[in-house]
Amino acid sequence: MDRVIERPPRSPLRIGIIAGAGVAVCIFLYAWLVPASGRTFEVAADRVTISQVALGEFEDFIPVRASVAPFRTTYLDILEGGRVERIHIEDGAMVEPGQLLVELSNTTLQLNVMSLEADVTEQLNRVHDLELTLEQTRLDNRKNLAEIEFRLKVLERELEDKRRLVDGGHIPASELEDAEDSFVYHKAVEDITRETLVTKERIQESQLAQLQASAKMLRTSMDFARQNLERLRVRAPIAGKLTGFDLEIGQSLIGGERLGQIDDPTRFKVEAQIDEFYFDRVHSDQPARYPYDGKEYGMHVIKVYPQISEGQFQADLTFDDQVPGGIRRGQTLQLQITLGNPERILLLPYGAFYQDTGGNWVFVVSEDGQTAERRSVRLGRQNPRAVEVLGGLRAGEKVITSPYQSFLDMDRLELGS
Repeated sequence: MDRVIERPPRSPLRIGIIAGAGVAVCIFLYAWLVPASGRTFEVAADRVTISQVALGEFEDFIPVRASVAPFRTTYLDILEGGRVERIHIEDGAMVEPGQLLVELSNTTLQLNVMSLEADVTEQLNRVHDLELTLEQTRLDNRKNLAEIEFRLKVLERELEDKRRLVDGGHIPASELEDAEDSFVYHKAVEDITRETLVTKERIQESQLAQLQASAKMLRTSMDFARQNLERLRVRAPIAGKLTGFDLEIGQSLIGGERLGQIDDPTRFKVEAQIDEFYFDRVHSDQPARYPYDGKEYGMHVIKVYPQISEGQFQADLTFDDQVPGGIRRGQTLQLQITLGNPERILLLPYGAFYQDTGGNWVFVVSEDGQTAERRSVRLGRQNPRAVEVLGGLRAGEKVITSPYQSFLDMDRLELGS
């Protein structure tokens, strides 16, 4: 008679051995089924661009967008505010140097000029009066001094006569002593008078010099005020085209306000915004060109601004000789600034792959064209047509240069039909 034989329970060790064997089998199957090259992606060959690495002439230039601006611009700013009384010309008109544009009025400035003129007149009158007083004082001093000198000569003759009379015993000696004392006194008066006259004249001349300096300062202030008053009649400083000139009769303007600008209509410059990466490679007199309508117009850099804003810096350029016809202010141009002389080096045609990989790796197509393998490379300078190859690629090899966005994480591509 049959009986049921109970299966002994599985031990944890046996369960672990079985699980380990299963994992090993899975790893073996994965290694056998998945290609050794890593992750693979299949893509149609006609949906990618394949370019060949080759030796070629590399033109080291950068394309930039630039806008046309007048070569010379003069701004019309007013120093003193005022009310618009008369407008003599319209916005957009051509003007000549000295041409009257607009007339303003400023009551405060006019009153200030009148007050200064009155102060100058008063000061000049004071100077004139002091000059007359000084001259009169000089005449009076000369008269007083002449009288003292005359008195001394009379006393000197009397003194000599009395000496002879005293020697002859005709008069007493006391009269001679009185005459000598009188002569010494008047001589001292003469010395004091001369010193006093010199001091008075020096003081009066100093006062006159101060008054003259004050009058000169007042004249200077009045001249400035008159100039400011004359500037209310705004004139064109240079010849050119008047723009931004939008005024109305009766409009009030404040000091420092801009009325408009005058642009040179015959010469232009081009203002280019360039990536800061090229800051150290762009300098004055650097050549550039502007391809337009089948021709290339020569240009050169005239100024590089040191300020960097939002990752860009500005450079100004101008045309060498011929200027393209029909060029106008504000027009946008596509320029090419030359950074170096042409060189014959190993090149890879430029493509969208560069933005996806940063130029650090590419997909290199096999000789039979069936696959493409990911490979690290070193790329250098670039222009819109080609990239310099520094390492990782050989002449004759083919590279996918179209975008990599669909297979950025892949290691190998299968190029199907």
